[in-house]
Amino acid sequence: MIGYVTLGTNNRDAAAAFYDALLGEIGASRMMESDTFIAWAVGPGKPALSIIKPSDGNEACVGNGVMVALAMDSTDKVDAFHAKALELGGTDEGAPGPRGDGGFYAGYFRDLDGNKLNAFCMTK
Repeated sequence: MIGYVTLGTNNRDAAAAFYDALLGEIGASRMMESDTFIAWAVGPGKPALSIIKPSDGNEACVGNGVMVALAMDSTDKVDAFHAKALELGGTDEGAPGPRGDGGFYAGYFRDLDGNKLNAFCMTK
């Protein structure tokens, strides 16, 4: 159902380097780009994550209550992805681990612009 998610950035080059390295960890690469926009995906027709300098000319800002969740297929991948985000300068918003009792395992972080993301998997 979701085609792509776009996050605002105020520093395209720094955000591009962050996401090139981070999303490369799960096999994603740039699928489309322009002077203000870059999108990554793991393959054609797959959901994408993109960054953009806001078209209205105002500074990008974090959406309160907005979060992007990236699906992984194991807890090891969640752990590694979260660690890579922090290594690249992201900030921790919740260490990887189980949440509740429904088999949901996630690690939360913010990117260089303060956008909140998580890596998650289902263990049941």
